[in-house]
Amino acid sequence: MSSWTRWHGPAMARLWGFCWLIVGFWRAALACPTSCKCSASRIWCGDPSPGIVAFPKLEATSADPENITEIYIANQKRLEIINEDDLEAYVGLKNLTIVDSGLKSVAHKAFLKNSNLQHINFTRNKLTILSRKHFRHLDLSELILVGNPFTCSCDIMWIKTLQETKPSPETQDLYCLDENSKNISLANLQIPHCGLPSANLAAPNLTVEEGKSITLSCTVAGDPVPNLYWDVGNLVSKHMNETSHTQGSLRITNISSDDSGKQISCVAENLVGEDQDSVNLTVHFAPTITFLESPTSDHHWCIPFTVKGNPKPALQWFYNGAILNESKYICTKIHVTNHTEYHGCLQLDNPTHMNNGDYKLVAKNEYGKDEKQISAHFMGWPGIDDGANPNYPDVIYEDYGTAANDIGDTTNKSNGTLPTGVVDTGREHLSVYAVVVIASVVGFCLLVMLFLLKLARHSKFGMKGFVLFHKIPLDG
Repeated sequence: MSSWTRWHGPAMARLWGFCWLIVGFWRAALACPTSCKCSASRIWCGDPSPGIVAFPKLEATSADPENITEIYIANQKRLEIINEDDLEAYVGLKNLTIVDSGLKSVAHKAFLKNSNLQHINFTRNKLTILSRKHFRHLDLSELILVGNPFTCSCDIMWIKTLQETKPSPETQDLYCLDENSKNISLANLQIPHCGLPSANLAAPNLTVEEGKSITLSCTVAGDPVPNLYWDVGNLVSKHMNETSHTQGSLRITNISSDDSGKQISCVAENLVGEDQDSVNLTVHFAPTITFLESPTSDHHWCIPFTVKGNPKPALQWFYNGAILNESKYICTKIHVTNHTEYHGCLQLDNPTHMNNGDYKLVAKNEYGKDEKQISAHFMGWPGIDDGANPNYPDVIYEDYGTAANDIGDTTNKSNGTLPTGVVDTGREHLSVYAVVVIASVVGFCLLVMLFLLKLARHSKFGMKGFVLFHKIPLDG
């Protein structure tokens, strides 16, 4: 029984974990190609015999290939090409190394699915040409190409440009072979009619009202003649472009307010590199209150709201139909601004039942306005259990203004008069409270006097005291 107990619980869990780990390594080993070793996140192919003739792929029964972050290949003289679909399963790949091998060509879309690639090392292979289109969508921090027999041509001038514009910590000594098989330093390579392109975007005023349309024009130039394309990012508005040789236009119709702040670029690209000219789109539109909720309590009470609008809307609060003048006790706070969207709250400092009522927010700019209203209940009426009666009727407090001692003068009282629909009940409340207090004091005093009179009838002290109040007759 003791041995049975000993092999249960944590010990048995560790045993099962170890078994599953062994099974995992066994499955990964079975999935690896010959001459390679595999783990859950890495593939090594370094054994030259028998070697590999194609890029290593994990079998379908293996661990998920998207978990592979590094592939290292060395001494594989028969590996000559990377095809378009060889790396598409390795979407998590960050480091790719192929060194001292026979790599001669890389398909144009070989890295299309590998947006996480950061380091590529193709040292000492057989590459004679390599297009920048392989890498244009990648944010590489390192590209090592030392020891490849590149052919001197315009096709590799982008590598020279890359070294000049984005130098690496260690300078690479790159060479190419000219038509006489002479080594030429890439840093000194000069190819006629082979230079960077240029783009020029002729745009009108890109401040436009929502729902309108606009047309952008672009001209590109360069030798070799560049291609022109538009980079509109995640533009929501409907758009279409027309391109003719080195000129192009982009028409955006029924412009959406969601596109305000978006960047639009005209891009010129050739073998050597690319250039772009960009503009930012500004959309003006009427305000919209997209969010207004009942008050919540944190350090202060807050009526949260979200407002969209451009230009920035002016905000005005109303309390029970009257303009709410803000003070240090009640004020509007904007916590987050996201271009044309404003997240904030009406902050109230220690509100009481006197602040219960209807709060309306009005947002306005030159293109229109929007308004929304909520009912706020901060505290029950004194003497009434707020929790026991959640449906406490609004009529009890709907006529009460904001207490001046709580949030300052918060209603519009210009010229000494109240706005229409608002009743100044502050003095009424004060009078009622004064009457109640005086009546209570008088009642208490009467009770004390009655008690003393009753006590006096049953004591000598009381009788003597009573005689003192009678008149003493005088002789003669």
